[in-house]
Amino acid sequence: MANIKSAQKRIRSSEKRRVDNLAVKTRVKSARRKTREAISAGVAETAEIAVREYSSVLDKAVKRGVIKKNTAIRRKTRATEALRKLQA
Repeated sequence: MANIKSAQKRIRSSEKRRVDNLAVKTRVKSARRKTREAISAGVAETAEIAVREYSSVLDKAVKRGVIKKNTAIRRKTRATEALRKLQA
């Protein structure tokens, strides 16, 4: 354990951030899994809703600084391409 007051506060605040970031990452993973399942099920309407929700979750994660912008763009593009293949 740190002896200096500022170091102790740093530990507390970084632990809070870690827990918050973990929650956001879990939300992203759940949305990703839901999207993949909807696309593999083959129902275009359900898959479209899932992709939209996944995009929203990714954008929120970027806004909070949990994932990088280009990572979110890449994941949204891949999900959208999979949806287009399903609809075609």
